[in-house]
Formats: sequence, structure tokens, C-alpha cells
Amino acid sequence: MQETLNYIHDNKQRFVDELFELLKIASISADPAYKDEVLKCADEVAKHLKNAGADNVEVCPTKGNPIVYGEKIIGENLPTVLVYGHYDVQPPDPLDLWKKPPFEPYIEKTEIHPDGAIFARGSADDKGQFFMHLKAFEAMMKTNTLPCNVKFIIEGEEEVGSVSLGEFVDENKQKLKCDCILISDTGLYSSEQPTVTTGLRGLSYMEVEVEGPSRDLHSGLYGGAVPNPIHVLSRMISKLIDEDGRITIDGFYDNVLQVSDDERKEMGKLKDDPDAFKKSIGLNGVEGEKGYTTLERTSIRPTLDCNGIWGGYTGEGAKTVIPSKAFAKISMRLVPYQTPDEITEKFTSYFKKIAPENVKVKVTPHHGGMPYVLPSDTKEFLAAKKAMESAFGKEVLPYRSGGSIPITAMFEEVLGAKSVLMGFGLDSDAIHSPNEHYGLFNFYKGIESIPLFFENYAKS
Repeated sequence: MQETLNYIHDNKQRFVDELFELLKIASISADPAYKDEVLKCADEVAKHLKNAGADNVEVCPTKGNPIVYGEKIIGENLPTVLVYGHYDVQPPDPLDLWKKPPFEPYIEKTEIHPDGAIFARGSADDKGQFFMHLKAFEAMMKTNTLPCNVKFIIEGEEEVGSVSLGEFVDENKQKLKCDCILISDTGLYSSEQPTVTTGLRGLSYMEVEVEGPSRDLHSGLYGGAVPNPIHVLSRMISKLIDEDGRITIDGFYDNVLQVSDDERKEMGKLKDDPDAFKKSIGLNGVEGEKGYTTLERTSIRPTLDCNGIWGGYTGEGAKTVIPSKAFAKISMRLVPYQTPDEITEKFTSYFKKIAPENVKVKVTPHHGGMPYVLPSDTKEFLAAKKAMESAFGKEVLPYRSGGSIPITAMFEEVLGAKSVLMGFGLDSDAIHSPNEHYGLFNFYKGIESIPLFFENYAKS
């Protein structure tokens, strides 16, 4: 293993340089205008896989964006690890909040990343993280230390709900057959306190529409006599959460897993720091469900958030109208044993129930995902824990993340394999936001930890 680590150390700068070239590609899956960039990025990922030593590398077409596949099978009796990642990225808007153009990567030191961080869209989510696996694989291949079989599946639609992935996996069960799945699309609790993610929240996402008059109205002629859909929608949203931070939807908590006192005590070892949390996002105070800490609110409890709201005139200058319609996007993070279908149905029923009779309401479900839990006594978790403890030289704790990766539950259902969530980003890395970045320390620690995981898992 030392030979592998030496190879990583000797090639650190080249690894970053190659990542920079990948980050320059604007592979935005949500905007069809960037289709050529998405295809270009898929080809580049395939090229890196081939150069690293993978066999049977393919850019597999789907109904949407292509999926890149590659493998290295060294023994039929050896375990097989399937590495998942995604090469598509979020739109960079608003552009004026970026220090530099989002697809022109650069390195800058920060308080949290004193060794420097790579600033670019996709640096932490997920190009920088899946690229760690390609470079770790390269290091094992070049030093002849790969201890088990490995397969790669790198998709291009994660940021739009992985719409083609389920069908691809279902049609390629034999090709993707594996013993476990290794994913780096999560984060650490902190660089000082490394963690392995043992849980993810699920997701139910929808758009709502409130319609009042049949057309936009002159606010002078009609104001005060007709329902304003923006006002109505705002009042309805405000009724979704009560003063104690509890979601008011009928039956919302019926199937929520109640985490034991022992597990909450174990979570307490992560040293929840409300002041540091507030400082990291520029807040003077926090809020949330009564009776839970900030860490618990963002991991083991379900939530509801309005992600966007619009209606009427929002252009330059003034236009005095009462809009005909108002809209909002609302997401709910779910915990075991809630399901997206259950929560979508309950939300729709409740939202229509609280609407006044003088407006029409429409609820349109978008993508969702199931919650996921990896028990901390499994061989997959223990292999990751031991690997990261060797790389960081510190105790590694289990950690439940507040985010969602809907494909983890799908992988387990279709492939019958557990997903190991061994991510190296930080919550402060501004993923999905302007000035996204990924620490060099974290990038290198990931590349060092991955071969150790393979070694530990092969032995287990």
C-alpha cells in the first residue's frame, strides 16, 4: 500500500491539473443549451477511465444524457465494488455572485481550507469527488495493488433526478452485478472530524399553482375586492409549519422513524456547534423543530422548505397588476420510513384543504427519492471507517446527512447491494451555490482513503 500512496503523492499536481480540465466543461444537465458540453464531458470521463486502466469503457446512450461505464475484472472469485458518480453539474446562476467565472477553476486559500480550495462549479459536486476514484484506481493499477474487481458507472443526470439511471440499471443488472457500491457524493462532518455517512434523507419535490382571476387585473380598479394569488399562496405556505417548527400536514409524521436515545447520544459526539453553524452561513440565529439540536434537525428529522416563489410582474420599473396566478416550488426531506408517494399524496390533500374557496389550486409532483440507512455494524461501513482512520489518523464516526441521493435505495432494490457513502466534501463548500469549492486537503485525503477501502473490503 505504501507504493500506492507514494504514487499518489508523486502525481498530486497532475491530478489537480487534469481535474481543472474537466471542470472547464459546462456540463449543465438542466439546460438543453449545454447538451454538447454534457456529451463532451462524458467523452472526457471515458478517456480518463481508459487512461487509468479500465477495460470495456463505454459511453452508453440513454433516453437522456449518456452514462459512462468501465470495469477491471481481475478475478472471478474476488469481490466487486461498483463506483458511482455523476459528471453533470448544477446551473451556475446567479453569475454576478461568483468571484470569477464558474467554469474557469482556480485555487484560493480560505479559513476552512488553509491549504487551498478549488473554486469552480462541480468541484465538490461531483466532479472533484468522482475524479478521486479515477485517480485512486489509476494509482492501484500503476502499482499493481488493485485487490478486487471494480466497475464504474458515472451518469450525467443526477442534478435533474437521474431520470435515465433506473432504466439503465434495470436493463444491465448482470453488467452491474457487484457486492457493494461506493459513492463519494456526500461530505465529512468536518476536516478535523472525519465521518462516514450512514443515512440520507429522502425527497418529495413539487410545484404548486394558485389561480385567482382569469387574467391579470389593474390593481387600482380591482385591488381590495378580489383575491390576490400571491397573497393567498403566501398565507398557505405560512400555514405549513407551526410555531414549534412542526409540519402541519395531516399524517405527516405517521411513519417517521424515532431515533433512539442511544443513537442521539452517539450523534452528540460530533460536537454540534450552533455558533460555528450560524457564522458559516452569516446568520444571527437558527430555528427549527422544538426539542432537537441543529444537527438533529438537519439529519434525522423531516423538513419542509419553499425553494422558490413567483408571480405577477418582476421586471424593471413598475406595473400595477394583480396577477392571475402565483407559483411556488416546495421540497420535503424525508426520513425512514416515509415514502415520496405517501408524502406527496398527503401534501396535495392538505394544500388543497387549506386553500380558500375563491381560488383554484394545482399541485404538480416532480422527482422524489427514498431515505437510506447503512447500519454502522456492516462490513461495508467498517471497511470505510478503517480506511479513513488510516488516512486521517483519527477516529471516524458515523454521520447521518441531511441530503438526498435517491439512487441509493434503487441500487439496493435492483442490484441487492449496499451503498457505502464515503464523501469528502464539507457543508461549507457551497455546492449548488455561487463560488462552489472543494478543499485540496479533502481531495487528496479521498484519493488516499479509497485504495485503503478496497484493501479492507477485499479482506473482509
